[in-house]
Amino acid sequence: MSTDDAADEFEIIRHYFAPLAANAPGAFNLQDDAATITPNPGFEIVITTDAIVAGVHFLEDESPRNIAAKLCGSNLSDLAAMGAKPIGFTLACAWPKGTSLDTIAAFAAGLREWVDGFDFPLLGGDTVSTPGPATFSLTAIGEVATGQCLRRNGARPGDKIFVTGTIGDGVLGLLAAQGKLNVIDADYCAFLEDRFRRPNPRVSAGQALVGQAHACLDISDGLVQDLSHMADASGVSIRLDAASVPLSPAAQVALNTDPQLLSTILSGGDDYELLISAAKMPTSLDVLMTEIGTVVAGPASVFTQGKDGEEIPLANTGYNHFK
Repeated sequence: MSTDDAADEFEIIRHYFAPLAANAPGAFNLQDDAATITPNPGFEIVITTDAIVAGVHFLEDESPRNIAAKLCGSNLSDLAAMGAKPIGFTLACAWPKGTSLDTIAAFAAGLREWVDGFDFPLLGGDTVSTPGPATFSLTAIGEVATGQCLRRNGARPGDKIFVTGTIGDGVLGLLAAQGKLNVIDADYCAFLEDRFRRPNPRVSAGQALVGQAHACLDISDGLVQDLSHMADASGVSIRLDAASVPLSPAAQVALNTDPQLLSTILSGGDDYELLISAAKMPTSLDVLMTEIGTVVAGPASVFTQGKDGEEIPLANTGYNHFK
């Protein structure tokens, strides 16, 4: 049964998506044209929007559950980078003509995991059909104490650079999913593919960084490129110690087998870890934190150095949709 010959748009919304709004009084059970939000006293609203497209951000044969995970995870990671607590989200879905109701149901069930797991209700949105690839756009809404949001422009000379979790799993997971990573065994490939398909946004860590970090952003376009974003916004130079970048066991085995993967690991995206500039190691975080570099005075730039202190040339510094 497909969307062409079965339930109409409004039945789909009522049946699959309205239940995801149950815990948001201002969503009015998705029966009105818009939702209302009342910020808590002393807090301001944080808003971010990300879109994902089949064949660009996820594989065209990806499961609906994993599409929901990539969509929610990437947006929640942006809230985490600002130190914000999630409030809810709006969602626009463009389904290819002929999409089955089973697919939509599985996507809604995938969303339910994130709605429940992060107290992140649906507030509204739109559902349409398209002759093109499946496309989804999610606007995540959060709150942070007034004047306390983390930004990328606060890095200071003398700061240390830290990252959460491990780096490179996302891009290696994409290669594994495409059958292009044949240097490691199946179990390691499965781990990396899961890291690519199902982000783990550091939401609680982001909130704990408020008052500790001078600058923060999430690693979505690649470690080196996102370091460049921080350096540009802050007007500083950043020295990255490539040997200190934390790797998962799977990524380490891949790198040991093929050292040329270092450039891919440093420049690949889809890690959704946090990149932090702070005077000292932040505390009270629920995730691995590793020091990987330093901030120095100088023109906005990133210097990537190896064990010998020499610069590592990178053929690619990160992902850009228009290059």
